[in-house]
Amino acid sequence: MLTSRDFSSLVIDTLCDQPGQKNITVACFYFDFAARKDQSSTSMLGALLKQVVGGLREVPEEIVKVYEDQKVAIGGRAPRISDIVKMLQTVSSEKRIFICIDALDECAAEHRAKLLGSLDQILQKSPGTRIFMTGRPHILAEIGRRLAGRVTGVTITPRRDDITSYLHNRLGEDTIPDAMNSSLEVDILKKIPDDISEMYVQAPALGGLS
Repeated sequence: MLTSRDFSSLVIDTLCDQPGQKNITVACFYFDFAARKDQSSTSMLGALLKQVVGGLREVPEEIVKVYEDQKVAIGGRAPRISDIVKMLQTVSSEKRIFICIDALDECAAEHRAKLLGSLDQILQKSPGTRIFMTGRPHILAEIGRRLAGRVTGVTITPRRDDITSYLHNRLGEDTIPDAMNSSLEVDILKKIPDDISEMYVQAPALGGLS
């Protein structure tokens, strides 16, 4: 059964395998609910910037200057989110960039608002940048609103037959078969497909479409 992370990885692999890939940069970020306290909008954008800059033959002078200025500011500090946005704008204005973000719904609401606002600023300055996101359907309206309508949404619903087949295979691999009676197995095969079909509908979105 394909998860959102599998789907995002497939997109990233496809982008990286494209002919002429040397002319583009692919940067990705996977949100994790368990780590949401550490995954702020600043840390996420900083991780993307690090990947983008790491793919350059030469770091732009503007980016070097920002880091040099931060070193001498109050004994040294990390770049602010506004600085990171400007640096991403600088790089993406000169190079085609694809940004892939998985499980955006796992990002804390306050960080998600800042993140989408920052991505919108990047798209405004860099029309060649493309953004791919996955998340549960309830955030699609927020994405569309904060990215000023530059979004195409696609809803992916897992098929019940696929979920049931996956469960049958996993139950067949159970190393303690005696712990499972027929009644419990029936309950599992009925309840889990219902819950997953409701909870794990994916809503990939493409931002920055021309």
